Amino acid sequence: MSNQQPQIDADCELGQSCPGIAMIIEPKAKDLGGFTVRRCLPVRQQRNVGPWIFFDEMGPAQFEAGSGVNVRPHPHINLATVTYLFAGEILHRDSLGSYQAIQPGDINLMVAGRGIVYSERERPEVHQQAHPLHGLQLWLALPEADEECDPGFYHYPSDSIPTLELAGVPVRVMIGQAYGVTSPVKTFFETLYLEARLQAGQTLKLPPAAERALYLTHGELTLRGSRIQAQQLVVLSAETELEVCASTDCQLALIGGESIGQRFIEWNFVSSSKARIEQAKADWQAGRFAKVPGDEEEFIPLPG
Repeated sequence: MSNQQPQIDADCELGQSCPGIAMIIEPKAKDLGGFTVRRCLPVRQQRNVGPWIFFDEMGPAQFEAGSGVNVRPHPHINLATVTYLFAGEILHRDSLGSYQAIQPGDINLMVAGRGIVYSERERPEVHQQAHPLHGLQLWLALPEADEECDPGFYHYPSDSIPTLELAGVPVRVMIGQAYGVTSPVKTFFETLYLEARLQAGQTLKLPPAAERALYLTHGELTLRGSRIQAQQLVVLSAETELEVCASTDCQLALIGGESIGQRFIEWNFVSSSKARIEQAKADWQAGRFAKVPGDEEEFIPLPG
């Protein structure tokens, strides 16, 4: 989804460090008109976790018929977006001509490269009835050598994402490698993204990565005696042997990957170069980005 503000550092509260935990980020919910978004990354004290530079939880929300997601065309450069839904549906359209309904369990990867424009709406048959929405939207930095690559769109249906069970815990390896399996989703940096659903009392050893953070969409668990609650992004320490234990039924997302260099972020633009962001802003204002076929009439203006 489009960011609403020029500067996107979240206004959040930072929890105290605990064994195995470097930082606990408690995002403040923002009402976007009919549904809530919790922004965990970036914050001033934590710009990224590995290549992950943006982390939003959308919802959960329940829309009445005639209302729902309606995000007008907007641009991105020098990044890749990942959309993953737990419930509901979003219609993705972009300037490459992509037209794809994203459904729960799918992975939607959009590589902006030198520039792309996209919108997020709903199909009429979804919009015209009551419907839910709950999911994650994340941004990935691209290596400097790939920032100006050709834009691309990659859709991975739910049944293409590897699933395994570890001591009774179902795990999906959405991006990267973990527990001996590899996701088919395209990567640029070394990247990790997985989902696990634990029942009360179950444990899960977390796979290693240079940088890691976990997020609970619901439930509660413990890590080295510290209690972790839903809607907290927990940045983990560099220790490799970390195990979580579910205090209640819960669902977690684990993100991570290799350390990256500095990236600048303004509005929907991300780059290793401030000058490149300024050029993108000028190009958007001047109408030099490509349009989205079938969604050419509207657009989100540059803030400010």
